[in-house]
Amino acid sequence: MNPVVWSLVGLVLLLIVGVPFWVAMGLGTVAMLVSTQALPLTLVGEALFEGVDSFALIAIPLFVLTGDAMVRTGLGEKLLNFAQATFGWMRAGFGTSTVMGCGLFACISGSDAADAAAVGRLTMDRLVERGYPKAYACALVASGACTGILIPPSIAYIIIGLVLGVSSSTLFLAAFVPGVIVLVSVMLTNAVLNRIHGYEKSEGRFDLAVWLRAAWDAKYALSIPLIILGGIYSGVFTPTESAAVAVSVAVVTGLLQNRLTLADFPAMLGTSARVCGVVLPIIAVALLFSQALTVLNVPQAFVAWVMSFGTDRTTVILLFLAIWVVAGMFMETGPNIVVLGPLLWPLAQAVGMNQIHFCVFMITTLGLGFITPPFGLNLFVMSGLTRTPVAAIAARALPFALVMVGVSALIGFVPEISLFALPK
Repeated sequence: MNPVVWSLVGLVLLLIVGVPFWVAMGLGTVAMLVSTQALPLTLVGEALFEGVDSFALIAIPLFVLTGDAMVRTGLGEKLLNFAQATFGWMRAGFGTSTVMGCGLFACISGSDAADAAAVGRLTMDRLVERGYPKAYACALVASGACTGILIPPSIAYIIIGLVLGVSSSTLFLAAFVPGVIVLVSVMLTNAVLNRIHGYEKSEGRFDLAVWLRAAWDAKYALSIPLIILGGIYSGVFTPTESAAVAVSVAVVTGLLQNRLTLADFPAMLGTSARVCGVVLPIIAVALLFSQALTVLNVPQAFVAWVMSFGTDRTTVILLFLAIWVVAGMFMETGPNIVVLGPLLWPLAQAVGMNQIHFCVFMITTLGLGFITPPFGLNLFVMSGLTRTPVAAIAARALPFALVMVGVSALIGFVPEISLFALPK
């Protein structure tokens, strides 16, 4: 059997027996290099270092730190109060406000799990009080939190930009509208399900005075996503610089309002360090793995094999959709990006797909993995918060997942959704 195939089989077996992903991929890559002599092993250390020696990666811990500061200072709760003042008067008002809160928090943290945990802690009891079954309320928060990697700033877009050599700022610009479409689709799905089952019956009308008071109360909280997105889209900041400014604003605001103390800093920094401890080793070994595959012409051979069936653009888009949906069910977004991105991008090139469109389509589809078992990280986060069985939450999340598949397909077949905002 081909040495590359043996190495990949060994990698999969290591994952099946529970070896951490970065360890399994590292061992599989070394086995591939030894058996094929594609690259000298003396270059492995240098390649691993170069994989994480990137200015863009500094944004990851800073965005996580910003999200943590928002929760600790109470600014996150003010964002949710603003969302409720905006949508709370509707029939499914608090559910819609919760999803909107997920979207606002996504503009800060860049992480789905952090989004689900933060919004879930603040809204779960109130959702149940409004009439939502606990399992459905968990599914609603988990689905809304999928926007954590879809609405910029996003850790996933930083990673795929690094892997495929695309500017994070450009990806953030292209991803905003698709991310908002996913957010709105979750809101509309909740509104339809709420009307069918009668979970929540909020009544009233929009009150401008209440909305203005909520907006004023949340002025510091709202300023942070405005700083991040405004700075990036205007070209004043790079994503990394905007993350540094945002975390500075969040921390200074917390200190001035006596909602944050120096004693909170070790825990906050520890949270960011844990995230980096998970993400950076994966990126390092996966980039080495991708480099080895490229030297061995594996992506090119895969493209030739697929195109030998007379594959057209429509078939390739459907193939990507199926691969990413299934991959998201079994593996986290980061590993999926660094493994599947370099492998599938040559195939996308072969059918004339724009690179930015490819990246947005990929991340949007992989976002489904956060609410699809058996991996479904957001499902487990909400289960841990509420002690609700994961299977019950997953069953209630199915309608949201199906709608998100439809949105992903729309983004795949209509590239203008991702590309219209880019400079011509």
